[in-house]
Amino acid sequence: MALEVRTIAPNELRAWFDAIWTAFGEDLQEEAIERDKRVFELDRIFGVYDGKNIVGGGGTFSFQMTVPGGALMPTGGVTAVGVMPTHRRQGGLRQLMLHQLADCKSRGESAALLWASEGSIYQRFGYGLASLSASIEIEREHSAFRNPVDWAGSVRLIDAAEALEKFPIVHDAIAALTPGFYQRTPAWWESQVLADPEHWRQGASKKFFVLNERSGEPTGYAIYRIKSEWGDGGTRSVLRVTEWLAVDPPATYDVWRYLFGVDLIHKIAHGHGPADYPLLLMLNQPRRLGMRVGDGLWLRIVDVPAALSTRSYAADGDVVLQVTDTVLPEVSGRWRLAVRSGRAQLTPTDEPAELHIDIADLGAIFLGGFSFAELARAGRGAELVGGAIRRADAMFATDRAPWCPHVF
Repeated sequence: MALEVRTIAPNELRAWFDAIWTAFGEDLQEEAIERDKRVFELDRIFGVYDGKNIVGGGGTFSFQMTVPGGALMPTGGVTAVGVMPTHRRQGGLRQLMLHQLADCKSRGESAALLWASEGSIYQRFGYGLASLSASIEIEREHSAFRNPVDWAGSVRLIDAAEALEKFPIVHDAIAALTPGFYQRTPAWWESQVLADPEHWRQGASKKFFVLNERSGEPTGYAIYRIKSEWGDGGTRSVLRVTEWLAVDPPATYDVWRYLFGVDLIHKIAHGHGPADYPLLLMLNQPRRLGMRVGDGLWLRIVDVPAALSTRSYAADGDVVLQVTDTVLPEVSGRWRLAVRSGRAQLTPTDEPAELHIDIADLGAIFLGGFSFAELARAGRGAELVGGAIRRADAMFATDRAPWCPHVF
């Protein structure tokens, strides 16, 4: 029997969770169902069906994502995509991907966004690598700053209730400026960020919440755990930062001065940080940071004119773009992109194209994670008129690298 994709019924939610967790080879926790029900949207939970049985599926969050210039763009946050091992290679994933993209378009969302378990899966469906994500691991003894820095504010440990009140103030200030951030609801904060179920700890401590304040106002925060371990020579404990944010350099120094100063710690580690990690320029021994950079967000544009008209641009100019989309041919097109005073107007045109790119390449460029020139050096895209890449890169330039601090 051919597989089918459709929105699940309310009484099928448990079966859907069972199928997805089986696809990922993980134990389903009852607590996880209740926690995720607070943010999952029932009409955006899709099942892959074999007859009446759910054998896979995925969900979509209705995000408002920051794009270059600070505007918010309706974006579908794709999550929990999986097909059970018994039904792989039967077309279920492709049907699901197309169904989710069509759902995004029908809701007026200009793009879909996700974190990829495997990048090769989603590039087939037009997703482009839109941001990078950095991880660090540094021994505490090598964490000295390059220059002595005095405390700009104060830090204190707080409970989850106060974190729910104070942390969003910091997050929202940064989200307003940083492409790739999405708005968080109170339910999202409680269930996805501040929640602390036992199975998330993996042998480490509870979550600690530290707040940085200056003149009584929240300016930074960090969430971390400690994995305690001792050896013959002393502590081997690791302080694992799950999220940190700071509104300015003094707050960044304060937050990391605190994290580097926690006693009885051997290493400090953090994943899903920004690619332009400020610690590289703050530390006396940046090599000791052990920084690794990999893929972050993957973006799939489903409405080219709407997406390109939402973000802002660094320079005025004109360029004729030919965008090819073999997965959704109706998204393909040729447009004259005219930028005046930082805003773009897209007009369909029959003029000769100056730049030719694939829809995935446009996703890589859109948030400012990569440039046309970088794509060209990788053999992606084509400059059809001399100088078009230089002109387009001046227009699309951003002063802030895209980043998303939380995997959804």
